[in-house]
Amino acid sequence: MKRLDSKTAVVTGGGSGIGLATAQRFVDEGAFVFLYGRRQDALDRAAAQLGPNAVAVQGSVTDLDGLDRLYAAVQAQRGSLDIVFANAGTGALVPLGEITPEHYANTFDTNVKGLIFTVQKALPLMNAGGSIILTGSSTGVMGTPRFSVYSASKAAIRNLARSWALDLAGTGIRVNVLSPGPTRTDLAAEVVGASDMEALGAMTPLGRLGDPAETASAAAFLASCDSSFMTGAEVFVDGGLAQV
Repeated sequence: MKRLDSKTAVVTGGGSGIGLATAQRFVDEGAFVFLYGRRQDALDRAAAQLGPNAVAVQGSVTDLDGLDRLYAAVQAQRGSLDIVFANAGTGALVPLGEITPEHYANTFDTNVKGLIFTVQKALPLMNAGGSIILTGSSTGVMGTPRFSVYSASKAAIRNLARSWALDLAGTGIRVNVLSPGPTRTDLAAEVVGASDMEALGAMTPLGRLGDPAETASAAAFLASCDSSFMTGAEVFVDGGLAQV
């Protein structure tokens, strides 16, 4: 029996990278997945790749009406929800001295505010035993030049999981953080640069970049009953970068 048979999942930022790889793993494990993202073309390609057990809903996590549409679709088609992978995020390299209010707002609105309401609006549909997975980052526990605002947003996510684990006590719903390190995605290459990403990968004890499918494997573990005694925890998939 597949680990996620008959489960219903929402994956934000699901059109590419870690989000798409995780949606694929969830479908492979037997789940029905709702993809949520900003770019309709990427969502259409992702839904075609995933097949009949996936539905794409276009919108941004910063748009609360869009999140309402997402969860209305979940309720109409599936009735309830078992897994939320709050994965949508953004970032840019901006050193201290050049940080603008716009850069701060864009980063925190997506990575923190968007994540908060992605989770909060899902709660009325969540089944007991459900799993909420928040995408953090190895940068949340490291000093990273030119990346302080992004790193601070990911550190905030870590504390949200700790606090929400207490808020959700007694509901049977678990919440954990999944924190990738340098991973080969189009977004990472765009933000950091392909050559700098390769250099980051070489700095890990494993000496390479991660593949999105490797993070997806950890997400499937956190989504399943295999992690049933875990809540408020952080799981790093970073090649050891932030661990040694």
